[in-house]
Amino acid sequence: MILDLLRHGETEQGGLRGSLDDALTDKGWAQMRSAVAEAGPWQVLVSSPLQRCGRFADELGARLSLPVQREPALQELHFGDWEGRSAAQIMEDQADALGLFWADPYAFTPPNGEPVEVFADRVLAAVERLRLQHAGKHVLLVTHGGVMRLLLARARGLPREQLLQVEVGHGALMRLVMGDDGQLVEER
Repeated sequence: MILDLLRHGETEQGGLRGSLDDALTDKGWAQMRSAVAEAGPWQVLVSSPLQRCGRFADELGARLSLPVQREPALQELHFGDWEGRSAAQIMEDQADALGLFWADPYAFTPPNGEPVEVFADRVLAAVERLRLQHAGKHVLLVTHGGVMRLLLARARGLPREQLLQVEVGHGALMRLVMGDDGQLVEER
């Protein structure tokens, strides 16, 4: 399966968005439209149900005459009490905690947040379901930075502590190939 990963564009609110359901800005829509302009063709469209992904996926699906499969397990990490706050705001009152999270997100969970291990398990299980459903097909997954970082880190064989060092900008489009054995390989 060829798995193209598209991160949503810029959203109306800044900071850690996680499970918050924000809309895209005009710039965010433009970032996503630009990313897919010369890409594809896809046989399957899959999206996070959050509107910053789903609304663009619906627009693209209508244009390509493809249904959009919503996959709740491919939502962003839930950042708990940090959702809606910028790193600078978190640094004001929880600098040590933020430092621990950045150093090893698997070892530190934001207050009332989702453990990265749980997040990783749900995302990897969802991608495995996609592989089984769509073996041999070209799939576009419209998703979030955290989901993409996780999958790219796996494909690159990075240690878990380096998860947050994987760069994924708004509107980024990247390709992975998933073998029959479930192994992910980044195609550059």
